Amino acid sequence: MGVRFLKMAVVYILLGICIGIYMGATLNFALTSVHAHTNLFGWATLALCGFTYLRFPKAAESPLARWHFWLQGIGLPIMLITLALMAHGYAPDWVTTLKRIGESVAGIGILIFAVNVFTNVKAMDIHNNHTHDVSK
Repeated sequence: MGVRFLKMAVVYILLGICIGIYMGATLNFALTSVHAHTNLFGWATLALCGFTYLRFPKAAESPLARWHFWLQGIGLPIMLITLALMAHGYAPDWVTTLKRIGESVAGIGILIFAVNVFTNVKAMDIHNNHTHDVSK
């Protein structure tokens, strides 16, 4: 599960960098909030979750990790696309409602991640998982 999160995170850093380059090239900074959310909620958050799952296999193997993956994978793009529409002045009720749904779904995914960490990440797993070979 950790690898899936890292790969999804890389998609978001690529997207976030492209948005930043676009804004710089056009000097149109309407997408600043989309850029920030893509890099922070997409790249940084997903990468940290991925590294957490790589380090703590019990959490990665939990059904909570799968729920987290799908909720974040569905909610975040909905949130970012609708936020981009709104940043360009297109904000009918259905777009703002869809944005709220997307951010809520992604937020529930993070809440599930928190439950997973508090349930399945233990300090003793750090020592039990240590497989560093000092002979190399």
